[in-house]
Amino acid sequence: MLHSGILPHHTQWLGLFQNLRYVVIDELHAYRGVFGSHLANLLTRLKRLCRFHGSSPQFICASATIANPEELATRLTGGPVEEISENGAPAGEKVFVCVNPPVVNPELGIRKPYLGEAVRFASRAVAEKIPTIVFTVSRLAQEVLLSELRARVAQKPGETDLIRGYRGGYLPGRRREVEAGLREGAILGVVATNALELGVDIGQLDLAILAGYPGTIASLWQQAGRAGRRHGLSLAILVASSTPLNQFMVEHPDYLFGASPEHALINPENPYILTSHLKCAAFELPFTLAERFGAQDVTPYLKLLEEEGLLRETGGRYHWTSETYPADHISLRSVTSDNFIVLDVAARDARERKSRRVIAEVDWGSAFSMIYPKAIYLLEGEQYEVQELRFREDEEKVAYVKKVTVDYFTDAISAKGVWILETFESAKEPSMVAEQGELLVAEKTVGFKKIKFQTMENVGSGEVELPQQEMQTQGLWLTVDPTLLDRLCPSRDDAVDGLRGLTYLLHHLAPLLLLCDVRDLGAWLGDRTPAVDGGVVLTTQGARARLLRAPHFEPTLYLYDNYPGGMGLTERLFQLRVELLGRARAVLSACLCLRGCPSCVGPANELGRRAKGVAQSILERLTT
Repeated sequence: MLHSGILPHHTQWLGLFQNLRYVVIDELHAYRGVFGSHLANLLTRLKRLCRFHGSSPQFICASATIANPEELATRLTGGPVEEISENGAPAGEKVFVCVNPPVVNPELGIRKPYLGEAVRFASRAVAEKIPTIVFTVSRLAQEVLLSELRARVAQKPGETDLIRGYRGGYLPGRRREVEAGLREGAILGVVATNALELGVDIGQLDLAILAGYPGTIASLWQQAGRAGRRHGLSLAILVASSTPLNQFMVEHPDYLFGASPEHALINPENPYILTSHLKCAAFELPFTLAERFGAQDVTPYLKLLEEEGLLRETGGRYHWTSETYPADHISLRSVTSDNFIVLDVAARDARERKSRRVIAEVDWGSAFSMIYPKAIYLLEGEQYEVQELRFREDEEKVAYVKKVTVDYFTDAISAKGVWILETFESAKEPSMVAEQGELLVAEKTVGFKKIKFQTMENVGSGEVELPQQEMQTQGLWLTVDPTLLDRLCPSRDDAVDGLRGLTYLLHHLAPLLLLCDVRDLGAWLGDRTPAVDGGVVLTTQGARARLLRAPHFEPTLYLYDNYPGGMGLTERLFQLRVELLGRARAVLSACLCLRGCPSCVGPANELGRRAKGVAQSILERLTT
């Protein structure tokens, strides 16, 4: 509302801007990463207009437990800030249970599926009429768990809405309907992503089930706090998955319950985000030649926008000249703003606008892994097969779907490549070279797997033809000395498998040091390849195959910020690389599996039988 409704039309809100005294920001801890970086720029735009209209409001912020509330508030509002930390919120007694699914294959270290265990707890709770919320870590997991839960819970005729889903991508009307049902007690169970973690009144619940560690300590307590928010006894159950981070948390309850909450990191200077808001600010009010945007000198950005024909400098001011309305095309929750709408195929003809049935919306970053042709798109347990995906620049971005009934869901298969653009820092060590800088990440969906509900077995596959997506971001990369690998394992196959397992382990352990979500980072094992001027072409040949055939064997482990322009995460991780390697070595030594498992280097049947041993030998050399 503020971004696209009020600020661009500030002349119609003179009474508000001339008399504005207070700005209250609730749920401050939620404004991290991309969303927080957008908000910092949005507040800079707000303060700029307030100065123009003669007001200077005071900011008042409220936050749940977080490690750096004063620092975050200062970064968001431009400071200075005074912190008040006494907590007077009512809270009843809460029992917190950690569940680690049992090992069913000791040799491979495979545990019972954590989603199945979460369904088992949730189905019993709903059967006993206990108001329950189940949190999952991804949209796909949320839809799969919802389908399984509905299949297991017997409902009487007319009780089809006792269990509902809630996630990003649902249309607003569907979300409001679920929220109202929870407040009124008409809904007994809801399966949600972190979209329902905070900020929405859903009444009183008695049980919160967390299907997988949510990624941060702050999110853990937010989700657990959805049950028993005021008085009385409540229960929270964390069901751990097999990933290294989940296993570390469930095996170290002292860390889980005693660790400091995360530092909320934002990067308002991200060039993609900053440029977007400079467009909006110029539309709202011309920039003077010497004007700063907050504390930022934005003259180079303004000149760049002038070269693109969006601004024109005249009379000592930069004026907006485009006919476009910039705020209408900029999303505050993603670096890029293009979204796809999901349409029922029965209303395929674009000329019949009145009859079109929009069932969901998917952001650009998720579209190519969720709504590719032949994908099964899940929406509150209902299954739709994607018939066509349209995304040309000159047309509306649409996925046409058709309702089907199948006993499987689909999971995308993607090809990836990482290329070095520029090195900012470098450190040469005895057995490796560590570098940090700017990377080009290319990825494209090349196929999909069909996975059967309940048994989770692979029952088929298919190919997909989609264009590759590219992203410039920040990252760090570790190039291991090839001679060390030759000494440790003469077989290049074994060396590559060990390094793949090590990449998997470092990716999942890095959030412990950065205090971020594992999805904020990307990882890849490849060679040390600089980008070429003509761009890069991503082939479907796997990274492992390319490494095995490379004439010059320079295996490189890449970790990168999973956002265009970067969020500053891997810049910090470069300084912590020695500690990260030491933590990885300790986890490998403590893992009881024989040849590798999802709790350390990944499944042995995907990596080879020597992967864990090779990864352990490499880490011993890198940490001594």
